Amino acid sequence: QVQLVETGGGLVQAGGSLRLSCAASGGTASIYGMTWFRQAPGKEREFVAFVNWKVGNTVHADSVKGRFTISRDKAKNTMYLQMNRMNPEDTAVYYCAARRSAVNLSNARLYDYWGQGTQVTVSS
Repeated sequence: QVQLVETGGGLVQAGGSLRLSCAASGGTASIYGMTWFRQAPGKEREFVAFVNWKVGNTVHADSVKGRFTISRDKAKNTMYLQMNRMNPEDTAVYYCAARRSAVNLSNARLYDYWGQGTQVTVSS
């Protein structure tokens, strides 16, 4: 059973930066990939970025491409999301998730493990 714990959320001004971390434990050998999702009030959970755990290749949503960067450190069993040039539309609870399969990476229903979420608020 994989456990995921997010840290690094908080309040930042528009144009600023934050880095989120997601620490994984308990069986990471079974993980195919890890993803950041976010959910704003009244909206559906949204795919942000994915990283292949073994190989390291990445996919970013168009809404964050060029501003956010996902990465992972296998030695530390930790995934990161570096968020730059943030704007108020980035305000949401950010969740990390892990999966054992490779199909349909943006579908939240297909993920096996979830963290508890961390609040990110961007003020204008």
